[in-house]
Amino acid sequence: MHSALQSSKLFKTATPTELESLGKVAQQRAYRAGEPVFAEGDCGDGLYIIEDGLVQISAIVAGKDQRQVLSRLGPGEFFGEMAVIDNEPRSATATAEKDTAVYFIPRGDLLQIWRASPALALNLVREFSLRLRDFNQQYIREVLEAERLALVGRFARSIVHDFKNPLHVIGLAAELGATESATPAMRNTAKTRICKQVQRLSSMINELLDFTSGARDSAILAPTDYAMFIDQIIEEVRPELSDRRVSIQCENPPPMETLLLDPLRLSRVFFNLINNAVDAMTNGGSVTLRFQKTSAHVVTEIEDSGKGIAPEIASRMFEPFATYGKAQGTGLGLSICRKIIEDHKGRISARNEPGRGAVFTFTLPLRAG
Repeated sequence: MHSALQSSKLFKTATPTELESLGKVAQQRAYRAGEPVFAEGDCGDGLYIIEDGLVQISAIVAGKDQRQVLSRLGPGEFFGEMAVIDNEPRSATATAEKDTAVYFIPRGDLLQIWRASPALALNLVREFSLRLRDFNQQYIREVLEAERLALVGRFARSIVHDFKNPLHVIGLAAELGATESATPAMRNTAKTRICKQVQRLSSMINELLDFTSGARDSAILAPTDYAMFIDQIIEEVRPELSDRRVSIQCENPPPMETLLLDPLRLSRVFFNLINNAVDAMTNGGSVTLRFQKTSAHVVTEIEDSGKGIAPEIASRMFEPFATYGKAQGTGLGLSICRKIIEDHKGRISARNEPGRGAVFTFTLPLRAG
């Protein structure tokens, strides 16, 4: 028995006298494959050292329904050490994965040997500390991996959700253009709609890739008639909104100003904000655009007739991954909007209006001179 205990790194510094004392109090126990050694919540009554076999340590990790395997231990390894230190109930379950023989040292006997040998106690505490560090690192790795997988799932759901509208338009246009009764003008209209939606999908993908890769200042600005740009946006989204019982209108005409814009990227801001509004109005509603020209900016407001911005998200809604009350979405949509507007040298904000819905406001600078 002395040699078996000495093979454990816990007692590598033990003297022959100390090993003899351990041998007198150690109890040899055997467990069949699949048999629990102890379970979570059991009394923490002592330390186990494996003579032969294999023991699995597992626990239910917070936030998960399935049991997680924390470690597998073989001959010479030890387990149950935390109960020796804190005398609390077991926080994990130990199970024999195959026929296993162990030595069990009761807590009281082990503490008495510690008091008589400070050097042995110091080595045990050191080994316990190293074991705890290993468990912490493994737990962190598993949590990070779980978060990565969850994030991949959120991205996938968001992409599917965001792609539904353009793909729906493409499907309708393709069906229209392929009918036997379609005129050349109808086919040309269908072709134009399909090309626009494909371009929109490509822009969505590029925007997401740029944002997640940390790309900066990727806007390619060119002189653009803002009034004409707004008219094109409304024309493009109106069929999609009508299918969902949502109307869209301008409270006042957009200013006839030539601004430096990246139309493809800026349209993404409108699509994101309008689609968010539509998602919030499950029973239909309206989206209203209004405009104001100041000495330095064109101010655009997009207001919906929904319930407004939830207080839980109001202070951090433009932060990456901030989302609330949506079954789909990564929480990146508004962050992407903010980046696009800032790349245009503007600012974006949001507010609730009493008795009305959410209002998103962004500025775009007038051209100098």
